[in-house]
Amino acid sequence: MKAYEYQHIVSFEETNLVGNVYYVNYVRWQGRCREMFLRDRAPEIIKDLSQNLALVTVRVSCDYLSELFAFDKVAIRMRLGGLTQNRITMLFEYWRITDEGETLVARGEQQAACMRREGEKLVPTPVPEELREALRLYAEPA
Repeated sequence: MKAYEYQHIVSFEETNLVGNVYYVNYVRWQGRCREMFLRDRAPEIIKDLSQNLALVTVRVSCDYLSELFAFDKVAIRMRLGGLTQNRITMLFEYWRITDEGETLVARGEQQAACMRREGEKLVPTPVPEELREALRLYAEPA
């Protein structure tokens, strides 16, 4: 099953007093992975985002299985979990990468709604076809 992958090296600023990664950073990495996916796989959507399209995060979660520390190398792998009229659900896995192999350290999920700005308000809009096509490459099997 194909996943879009964003790799990251943990920095000291992402850790807490105890030395492990502060939990909120996993959610930040979901956002970064999503942004890099758009840059790499659906660049025309970025232009739409600067005009009147909005991808509004409506739900986010993360299950932590193991800790990460400064200078750990982590691969965040994103797959499409679901696609409806104007909602996209993305599934994330966080893998620590070492010379010995990979260890799953967390799983996450994020749902975004496609909206259009109309004056002062946001209204639901279908997921743009270019984005649908890019996401289909990373769909979970039925």
